[in-house]
Amino acid sequence: AHISKIMVSTGDRIDQDQVIAQIGSTGRSTGPHLHLEMFKDGRRFNPRKRLYTARKAKEN
Repeated sequence: AHISKIMVSTGDRIDQDQVIAQIGSTGRSTGPHLHLEMFKDGRRFNPRKRLYTARKAKEN
């Protein structure tokens, strides 16, 4: 959503600091930004929870 170029595909494993998209301003957005959605088993979930868990695991 609102990106100019997708750089990963569904099912790809991504690494920290990996570029996954180039931001854009499509549709009715008011400026360039990235709308991040994550799904598991066909259900959307809050990416903050997953990203926070991954960060904590890496620190330990």
